[in-house]
Amino acid sequence: MNAPIAFLGLGRMGLPMALRLLAAGFPLRAWNRSEAARTALAAAAPADARLQLCATADAAVAGTGLVITMLSDGPALRALLFGSAPGPGVLALAAPQATLCDMSSIPPTMAREHAEWLSAAGFGALDAPVSGGVVGARDGTLAIMAGGAPQLLARHAAPLAVLGRVTHVGPAGAGQLAKLANQVIVGITIGAVAEALLLAARGGADPAAVRAAIRGGFAESRILELHGARMLIDDFVPGGAVQTQLKDLATALDEARAAGLDLPITGLLRSLFAAARDHGDAALDHAALLRELARHNGLAPDGVLHAAG
Repeated sequence: MNAPIAFLGLGRMGLPMALRLLAAGFPLRAWNRSEAARTALAAAAPADARLQLCATADAAVAGTGLVITMLSDGPALRALLFGSAPGPGVLALAAPQATLCDMSSIPPTMAREHAEWLSAAGFGALDAPVSGGVVGARDGTLAIMAGGAPQLLARHAAPLAVLGRVTHVGPAGAGQLAKLANQVIVGITIGAVAEALLLAARGGADPAAVRAAIRGGFAESRILELHGARMLIDDFVPGGAVQTQLKDLATALDEARAAGLDLPITGLLRSLFAAARDHGDAALDHAALLRELARHNGLAPDGVLHAAG
């Protein structure tokens, strides 16, 4: 645990992940574009000698053997690490044979390109996106879907195990494909739960009681458990935001087209999330799809499960 880990990206997910690594004894060099996020990490880990806050990504990466990234999207990651040209980018400053472990959600094609560029320069790459939201990041229960060489994943198993349950799903890019599969299921299930609760409420049933009645049967899911509860009380403080869900569904459709597939249900969900974004809900939790379904039916989006009936 003596060698520091470079951790780049201290947003809603990155901050609690960095805190878990610190609590487990891993020294960190942490960077975020905004000083406010760096300040928030310092406030959450006061006087921790294992934490070094860096004003630049270059300073965080210099001499390290593992670089973990948790950024908003593929373009942000590429601009930060690689600039405009293929090659090792800022990892050229890292220790020999260092590894990039990208835990952001980016297109699989981009993950494969990054792995090729880094391999050619003598570095390793893992694409290891996550599912589980802010709660999973805080509790260390994230589902981590890892693509890349198995031996490379084994080398960095200890810090990743602090963050959640790691599953190797295939070569470079496979982690991102698994995350897209996850997001397709999440998005479609959010839509199903929202429509079901709206149907129950407008038909005159108590939507909370309906949710309780069907839990434990074939309709049970984490979405029904967590997001269904949020829909009942209009709690749309973001864990996973509408805009992030929309980005991932769009990427999934791009990948499907490249594979010669048509995913009509995913396409419909993408259009609904796009409408939610266009109506001003981009920063709300993706459970706020309920609000868009209310609008679609000519209903006011606020308190729709309370007012319906």
